[in-house]
Amino acid sequence: MAVTRVSPHEEVFEFLVSAPSLEAIIAFRPSEQTQQRIRDLLAANDEGQLSAEGKVELDEFASVEHFVRMLKAHARLKLSEP
Repeated sequence: MAVTRVSPHEEVFEFLVSAPSLEAIIAFRPSEQTQQRIRDLLAANDEGQLSAEGKVELDEFASVEHFVRMLKAHARLKLSEP
């Protein structure tokens, strides 16, 4: 049985179109499937066995992670406003 992977961008897009609260944005975590894929890519990278396609995928995860961190920072700021 093939595992269907959702791109990291798609996972975040689906979350955002659900109109989450600021608290939900701060609490957002990638799915377990996504977390496992990142662990697998990082392990392959550490072992020097990451393919060019894997590097592109890992770079995509890093880009999405940066976006989500910035989103969470903005949500925290918004919550701290009087």
